[in-house]
Amino acid sequence: MLLTAPFFCLNLKKHIILNNSEILDEVNKMSSNTLMETLKIEFTEIGDNYVVCKMPVTPEVHQPAGILHGGATAALVETAGSFASRYFIKDREMAIRGVEISTNHVKSISEGFVYAKATNIHMGRTMQIWEVRVSDEQNNLISLGKLTTLAIKKK
Repeated sequence: MLLTAPFFCLNLKKHIILNNSEILDEVNKMSSNTLMETLKIEFTEIGDNYVVCKMPVTPEVHQPAGILHGGATAALVETAGSFASRYFIKDREMAIRGVEISTNHVKSISEGFVYAKATNIHMGRTMQIWEVRVSDEQNNLISLGKLTTLAIKKK
């Protein structure tokens, strides 16, 4: 099986069985030289219907006011949701494309880590909708995102 997305390609044919830890390791390696590496986003968990990734909150992702920039948060939301679609679709003939994203920022943060948990709201053959909750290390809600992706046949 081939896991692909705009930002990674994972050839699973060379492995008989991969556990979630091995998949996470491979996907994290694929983030090299991408926005995920720039933002230091790391995939940390795969569940039955969700994916979690984390991002450090440092001055590199701050806005001028010294708090987490909303654009960095939106990139985290899209990263978590896009990978979740790719992982759960599992059809190598399909490409995943994000088509709509919204992110509501409810609390600011200036240091530590934020965690994005993408949980599917709708998992259709063509359209997938993800709720992405971004929380801090104490599980306080920082932002709430929604991502819509489409699975389209590769050309």
